Amino acid sequence: MSAGSMADIDAPGGNGRLRDLGTACAMSIGPVIVALLLSGLILLVMQVNPLEYYAYVFGRGLLSPTGVQATLTRMGPLLLIAASLIVAFRAGIWNLGGDAQFLMGAVLAAAWTPLLVSHVPVSVALLAGLGVSFIFGAIWGLIPAILRACQGVNEIITTLMMNFLGISLASVLVKLVYFDPDTTVPQTRTLAVADRLPTLFGTTVSSGLLIGLVAILIVHFVMTRTAFGLRLRVVGANPGAAVHAGLAVPALTVSVFAISAGLGGLSGGVAILGQYGNVRADWNPAYSLSIVPLVFLARFNGFASIAFVALFSILSIGSESAARRMGVPNYFTLVTVAILLIVLGVTEYMGARRRQKAGA
Repeated sequence: MSAGSMADIDAPGGNGRLRDLGTACAMSIGPVIVALLLSGLILLVMQVNPLEYYAYVFGRGLLSPTGVQATLTRMGPLLLIAASLIVAFRAGIWNLGGDAQFLMGAVLAAAWTPLLVSHVPVSVALLAGLGVSFIFGAIWGLIPAILRACQGVNEIITTLMMNFLGISLASVLVKLVYFDPDTTVPQTRTLAVADRLPTLFGTTVSSGLLIGLVAILIVHFVMTRTAFGLRLRVVGANPGAAVHAGLAVPALTVSVFAISAGLGGLSGGVAILGQYGNVRADWNPAYSLSIVPLVFLARFNGFASIAFVALFSILSIGSESAARRMGVPNYFTLVTVAILLIVLGVTEYMGARRRQKAGA
């Protein structure tokens, strides 16, 4: 530890900062522990030993070589979704259309990249596929952006409506426009394994993990250390004050939506080009809404979001294996996330009440 940090701790303000840090950690980690305990009670009702279940889930995600590699690969798209949400939430915008943005990016990347591979070098085709996924994800976020910026329409409503429309449209595109004529199952053409994003260090971990890590670290830096990030935070904290300060609030609103939705689309491109290779009709992993509570637990901090995304990846990969071995449905992870969201809401309410009493 440096002398400067030691001085901060010894100084009167240092104790306050340590106390605030401890409170933030408790507010973030506490709901996770409570959610796992409540999920354990549900497992008991299902006549499943929760200790055995969690031991298998975490053992699969942390100790098994194949499980660890699957966990790290899963993290790539999820980190991009977390970055997408951090941009929007820090600017005071509720982008809840991430699932549609993910699928639009995934479908367009899956449709065009296999065709490009036969005409250009693989690296160029992959970069083009990632670019296409970002662009079409951003385009899908333009309607809620314009309605919010120009008409003041609540983006919660519009992004949810666009989410429903985008999920349905993605399935229609797969079935009617981009389907692979050589298969009987409605799906896009499959990108060969050799043509997908390269793996890391001789493992099966997709380099999409690096893309996700770089994206969330850049977002964290931009939102906390740059003038552009400061302007977005001002708009999010008080739009009226931002207008009086001379900020171009409509332009910033559209920019936030474009960046956030673009990152959501890019997450779909990374998932397809690095892991799945194609998109089947009616496929929707519904990652975005699952990441929302994790970003809130991280207090919109990029580094903390990486840790919570890793936890979710471990749970989701482990639960898929537990579904086969222990008979617990693989969507039980979503039950845990739902409980986590409820516990987080209760925790935030209690914290607000406590602050209100302290200020009275």
